[in-house]
Amino acid sequence: MDELERGDYPSRPKCLELIAALPLLAIESAVVEIAETYIARHVMPADLAGDALHLALASFHRCDYLVTWNCQHLANATKFGHIRRVNTLLGLYVPTLVTPLELRTENDDEA
Repeated sequence: MDELERGDYPSRPKCLELIAALPLLAIESAVVEIAETYIARHVMPADLAGDALHLALASFHRCDYLVTWNCQHLANATKFGHIRRVNTLLGLYVPTLVTPLELRTENDDEA
């Protein structure tokens, strides 16, 4: 939410409205430790509040999908193998990492 709120882009109000009803996941100490492990193992960049935290939250809370426009560090087929290996070593669930376009349906164009 912080990233969307800080952003300066034309669809900002619509994006914030879209996520307003979504539940927030708790950032427990275990989530922070997972994010630190991603950084230590060079799975994610050294920004604890960024990609590492997003992935840690989705993994810890067993989210089916982590939807992101970040194709450099998250929705990236090359990175996914590394993420899967680290999560398996940690005994964590591996969410499916996708862009919003991958979740579109044929009816989305009609709306």
